[in-house]
Amino acid sequence: MAKSLSRPQTNLAYATVYVLAVMTVFAVGYRMAGWSWFDSVYMVFITSFSVGFGEVIPVKDPWLRVWTMGLIVLGCSGIIFITGALVQLLTEAQILQAIGGKRMEKEIAKLKNHAIVCGFGRIGRMIASQLESGGIPFLIVDHDPTRIAEAQEAGWLTLAGEATDEDVLHTAGIQRARVLATVLPNDAANVFITLSARNIAPEIQIIARGEVPSTEKKLIQAGANRVVLPAHIGAERIAHLILHPNARDLLGSQTQAKIEFEHHLAELGLDIEEIQIAATSPWANQTLEDVQKETAGHLLPIAIHRQNGGTELRPAPETVLRLGDALVVLKRGFPTPVARR
Repeated sequence: MAKSLSRPQTNLAYATVYVLAVMTVFAVGYRMAGWSWFDSVYMVFITSFSVGFGEVIPVKDPWLRVWTMGLIVLGCSGIIFITGALVQLLTEAQILQAIGGKRMEKEIAKLKNHAIVCGFGRIGRMIASQLESGGIPFLIVDHDPTRIAEAQEAGWLTLAGEATDEDVLHTAGIQRARVLATVLPNDAANVFITLSARNIAPEIQIIARGEVPSTEKKLIQAGANRVVLPAHIGAERIAHLILHPNARDLLGSQTQAKIEFEHHLAELGLDIEEIQIAATSPWANQTLEDVQKETAGHLLPIAIHRQNGGTELRPAPETVLRLGDALVVLKRGFPTPVARR
């Protein structure tokens, strides 16, 4: 159902229709008096807006003078009407914004033992939904106005600002909060937020997201109680599915379970792929450690389907990829390697 117009919007719509109707009727009248369409429309505009440039064509006929007086009265009244409606609309928007901001500040000030979610991306949305289901009070902090608007439409409490700013964390009530989750897709920002949060609130629980495995140690040193690596979570799930007797053809199966699982991976910004190690592959006869260094941690090896028919789950970094093998990986924004020519 379409959203109904507010009173100022309705007034503005009516005023616009009224002014257009008046201008159209009087332009037709001048045209019937023998004026060109351009002169007629020009006369209507300068008269309605009270510009006072003078008559386009001398108005000598009594009926045309009466017609012009009618345009002055009705046209100027319409412009005043539309101007007043526009001012009312803008004023009401500012008042509502101010009231909404004050109400939001009061609600944030009442929060206690709440959760602070820094970042409203894919993972932030998932966390907010789970917290709402669990009845835990929470606050979403994000600098993107579009994401803030989406969170507000969902009925969630929000705070617009950079979570890396200590003043924003203070406003979010970090000293009264029970836990802070920083789930931005930027590892450096998550480390900085963790440092700031730990400095302000030494007792708060901090859960941080890491994209690259090497960031985990940095987040722990910065003060995070727990570090979540979405790629590793997905890897554990995939390994579990491969271990299942019916999951040998995981990548080729189109079962409902696989479709749902791939949907969850997509929500985390991840994808699963099987890469064939052919003679022209740049990774032939290389170790998994070399592969991870080359891809900067964007590919996480899950399993290796050997050419002889065996499957190695959670292969060690020193494992060598041989010709004919198939490497199952969890990838995050990394293209499939191009074969050598």
